[in-house]
This record gives sequence, C-alpha cells and structure tokens, in this order.
Amino acid sequence: MKHIEIPGAGKPVSTLIKGSDYFTHDAYEKVVTNLNAFIEIGGNTIDTAYIYCGGQSEEVLGKYMQEHGNRDSLVILTKGAHHDQNGPRVNPDAIRNDLMTSLERLQTNFVELYALHRDDESVPVAVILEALNEHIEAGRIGAIGASNWTWQRMQEANDYAASNGLTGFTFSSPNLSLAKANEPFWAGCVSADQQTLDWHEQTQLPLLSWSSQARGFFTGRFTPEVRDNEDLVRVFYSDDNWERLRRAEQLAADKNTTTIQIALAYVLNQPFPTCALIGAQNREELLSCEQGAGITLTRDELNWLDLSGANPSGV
Repeated sequence: MKHIEIPGAGKPVSTLIKGSDYFTHDAYEKVVTNLNAFIEIGGNTIDTAYIYCGGQSEEVLGKYMQEHGNRDSLVILTKGAHHDQNGPRVNPDAIRNDLMTSLERLQTNFVELYALHRDDESVPVAVILEALNEHIEAGRIGAIGASNWTWQRMQEANDYAASNGLTGFTFSSPNLSLAKANEPFWAGCVSADQQTLDWHEQTQLPLLSWSSQARGFFTGRFTPEVRDNEDLVRVFYSDDNWERLRRAEQLAADKNTTTIQIALAYVLNQPFPTCALIGAQNREELLSCEQGAGITLTRDELNWLDLSGANPSGV
C-alpha cells in the first residue's frame, strides 16, 4: 500500500485509513479481525474521534493496541471539539478536555494526527492555534489538522501560524468523492469543491477524505428510482452525479475493474497528497479498497469523470 508524508506525524501515513465508527466493545472480535486484515495489506492509519460510539471507538482501539503490542507501528488520527447539544465547542477548554480524554481511552500519551472535528468561525484562528500548539509542545500531538474547515479558514490559520512562529495545519479532512454533495451531510460539514481542490493543488496540503466512496453511491445498488435511503437521495442524487456514475461504469469496464474502485481511485489520484477514510467492515470490502487504491488514473481521466474534460482516448 502507498503512504504519504504529513509534516509532524513522524511516520508515513497509509493512503487507506481505517474507519472506526463501528468499534464497540460488543463488536470487539469483529474489530480485531478487521484491524488485523487491514494491517496485513499494509495499512497503518486508523481514524477515530472523541464522539465516535460514545467514546467506545477510542476505548476499543486502545484495548486492541495494548493486547497486540503494536502501538508504535500504528498512526492514530483522532478528532475533538465537536459541537454538543449546547452548540459549538471549538475553544481551548474543549480541545484540552477532548484530547486528554481521548489519550486516556486510547491508552497512549501521544497521537500522530489530531484534527478539530468542526469549526466555529466566531472563534479567532489565533486562539485555536495557540491552544493546539501548547499540546504539540507538550508532546501530546504530532501533526494538527482540521476536519470540515473551509480552505479559506485553513489558509487564514496557516497565515497566522507563519507570522507568529507557530505550527500550522498540515492536513485537512473534508469530504471528497467523485459524487458531489448537493448539501452538507450534517450541519457544519464541508465537502471539497473545485476551489478547494485548486487550493490543495497549489499548497500541496494533504487531504484525508471522509465518505470517500460517497456512502455506497457507486456500488450499483442505487438508481434514480431507488429512493429508500433518504440521506443519499438528499446529498447525492443529481443529474450530474448520475452522469459521473455512468462514466465511472464505462471506465471500470475499460480497465477491467469495478465502478466503486474507480470512485476510490478518483480520490487517490488527485494532483496533491490524498488519503481515503474507508468504512470496510469485512475482508471482501477491504480487498476491494486495496485494489481500488492500486489503480492509476490520468489527469484527463480525472477531468472526464468529473465532467470537466473531454472523453480521453481509449475510454
């Protein structure tokens, strides 16, 4: 499996990142089987968060690493400062609370990658970066990033960091998929538009995509007439996305692969470093992701899939 470098992480980061939003104590044996299989194919990076499964995701991952003695070979991406029933929590106190709790659950004193789960644009970037830098200096965090921040807010933060001798964000984690979102999945979520992609290409800031395979849109189960998944209908059903699906099917046939593997390859072949957070929950799904991650797409193929270029030769 390919890996990318994220400044501050201290270890290479696998381009496939294992999702853990189903890690519960009751499913522990399934978790062990899936994590072992992920490691066997060369994966080393696991995505979790303070809020996942009410905290069980981090607890289960911590238990797994203790039992298998493999903490040092893994890269942990965890996230904090998600809003609660009272509203936004992107502030120094919430960051400290969530991070310290996450470290305790994970049974570690350090995470390679730490991201803010949401943004609160009423809070100055100076306050946020200074709080995060305290934890970097204390040795609790390697690289800092942001999930669901706009590229403009990321640029503002990194400009402040550069001007004030601070460590800035070295990765971003919005949604990026071949299917383009009509509206946010949930309040405060950000999907990468063309301006975001242009900014990442210009800065070469790594992008770690959640819902990289568009929540199953490219599996073949969905058509314009199948409307039983309200969230998928709301977020992804559009004429342009059906055309993207058709083109992915055509390119998959040409390359003797599957449509969903083409969709994954679209994310991993951008002209800047990318990783894909994957939700594979069994060996078959995991091997499909591994195969998709090995597909090379040209810039012309990417543009054609995304409806912004002519049909490339041979497609």
